[in-house]
Order: sequence, then structure tokens, then C-alpha cells
Amino acid sequence: MVKENVTICPKCGGKLKHYDTIRRRVLGKSRLEKRVFVERLRCLDCKSYHHAIPALIFPYKHYDAEIIQGVLDGYITPETLGYEDYPCEMTMTRWRARILHSSL
Repeated sequence: MVKENVTICPKCGGKLKHYDTIRRRVLGKSRLEKRVFVERLRCLDCKSYHHAIPALIFPYKHYDAEIIQGVLDGYITPETLGYEDYPCEMTMTRWRARILHSSL
């Protein structure tokens, strides 16, 4: 996975070229579902594929980046109105634990 507007392969340093686009489901506040288009890129040298992840989503997560960042910053808790049942408390706990372990 690479950030948007990256044109160099992170594996070999070759040039990335547009391959196709896929749809991804992103869950937001009040269980609203958005469809986001993610560009797939292919390296011309090593032939590997990479997803150009937009800033509004986190890799391997189905929730909006604004929600995840709010949980990590402590603004969104299980008691926060509008978020009290989604995402669940256990998911919020896992997100916080992974961030703490990755920063050690």
C-alpha cells in the first residue's frame, strides 16, 4: 500500500502505473456507509501491485479515518452521542492498544 500520488514502487524503486480501480466500503458516523474508489497501481519493473490509499481511510480498516483518529485522540468514547453503539467498545480498545504497541 502506498499513499496517494506516489509514483515509485516501495519494493524495488521502479515506476508505478495505473492498473485499475476498486470500490471500498467505509463506515462513518451513525452507521452511514460510503463507497470510496481506491486506485490499484502496478510496478513496471517487479510487476507487484499496490493500492493508493486515500487520506480518508486507514489501511485494513472499514471505518472512516476521522472516527479512528477521534478514538485514538480520546474525543470519541463509547459514551459519545452518535458513536455509542458503533464502533463497539472492544474495537476502540483494540485500536488504542495497537497504536501503543506500534509506538514502542
